[in-house]
Amino acid sequence: MAGKREENPAGSSNNLRGDVLRVLGVLKVATVEQIQQIAAPHMSYRHTDKEKPSERKQARTASHLGALSDLRKHGLAGNGGKISGGDTLRNLTPMGSKAASYELGRPVGEMGNPARGAGRTGASHPMVVNEAVLALLRPKPDLSQLASEPADVFAAAQAAVDAPAGLGTIASYATEVALPATGTWSNPGRGGAQADIVITAPEDGVPLLLVEIDNCYESAQVLAAKIDKYMRFCQRKVKDADGKERPMWRTRWWVPDGRHADEPHPPLLLVFNRVGPRNPNTVIAQLAELTQRHWQGTAYDGFHMYNGKLPIVATGMKQLKEHGPAGAIFRRFGRPHNQTLLEAIGNPRREAHDARQQAEYEACEREYKEQLRRAAEQQRAEREARRPVCAGCGTRFTDARWKAIEPAGWDTPRETHPHLCDDCKQRAITAERQAKQAGHEHQEHDQAVPEQKAGGTWLSRFRG
Repeated sequence: MAGKREENPAGSSNNLRGDVLRVLGVLKVATVEQIQQIAAPHMSYRHTDKEKPSERKQARTASHLGALSDLRKHGLAGNGGKISGGDTLRNLTPMGSKAASYELGRPVGEMGNPARGAGRTGASHPMVVNEAVLALLRPKPDLSQLASEPADVFAAAQAAVDAPAGLGTIASYATEVALPATGTWSNPGRGGAQADIVITAPEDGVPLLLVEIDNCYESAQVLAAKIDKYMRFCQRKVKDADGKERPMWRTRWWVPDGRHADEPHPPLLLVFNRVGPRNPNTVIAQLAELTQRHWQGTAYDGFHMYNGKLPIVATGMKQLKEHGPAGAIFRRFGRPHNQTLLEAIGNPRREAHDARQQAEYEACEREYKEQLRRAAEQQRAEREARRPVCAGCGTRFTDARWKAIEPAGWDTPRETHPHLCDDCKQRAITAERQAKQAGHEHQEHDQAVPEQKAGGTWLSRFRG
């Protein structure tokens, strides 16, 4: 125990240090409270008996603060300045980023760019990115860790558990991800984009989602130029490891193949955080018009096809934090109403069209099978009506008996007793055999006894 204490003076466990590495490996820079909210959400419902908010916060984050201290001792983590509220920012060193890649199970080259110098400016944009990750992830508290808490506290945690779930786990997220239009993944060239967040949560219906955060300082024209870069990246094709040419994004991320002639690019979610001077509603309307060539689909039989298009969806940070991805707060460019995230990035009218076609096909198939069943039933009824009846007992012939009496050609001897069933036939054959046998025995008896002549002449000789 003393050896462990010397190695980790703050007494943190491997699990706690692993939590910190995973969260900072994704967020790049974060406060200890954000780390706790993602890694141990049940702690947000602990220490409610303390009077001051600062005391409650200190108690809830103490464990992860100790883990950060031990990671800093090993050269894996460091302090990166302070945010406007005074909280210290935490980040990983290059060695810590490599350790985090093992914890997250992803190559070091896919860890995303570090948030260099974020602390010197208060890290306003990285903090908003972290808030978006929390809003989309929506970590659920572990109720088993809160069994001893007061009833009202437990009820609040239960409400959080019962609320709609978020997307994936912390390992489903990456931030500051370069999307090269030229160059390579590790050495991007000019003309590419950098996604604030990339989400890969196929288990929750989101195989790949690119996220751009805007603090409402940029004009619609500047954002349109960014979307142009996203489009250039999505359209870029490279040779994969098997020598075949594929979209570059498919060489890193897995996404199911689209329908034939309808394979859109990965969707882009724009999250507007209204802290700047620009009205996001005005910007969104202008942006939709400026980027129409990128997102507009082709009308087809009651729905649209989006082959080679970039689905663009917009929402507000306030609504996202309140409702999460399951709320109807997402507006896809070109659609008149808000939808849930899954509906907005999908194609519900296409799904409904395909479901109707499938239902019609299944109905036709059922009707065809019913017609075949009725025809077969009618054929069976007609055949039963033609089935011969035994002239002896009145029962209907079996199939085998019926087949036996049917003519089979000139060379085939005709079945005996065609008017009788098998049982009656056997009885008739037996009776005939017995009658024949009796007639044969009677004939033999008649031949064995000589005919006696009148007068008894030959017998009188012996008497004389």
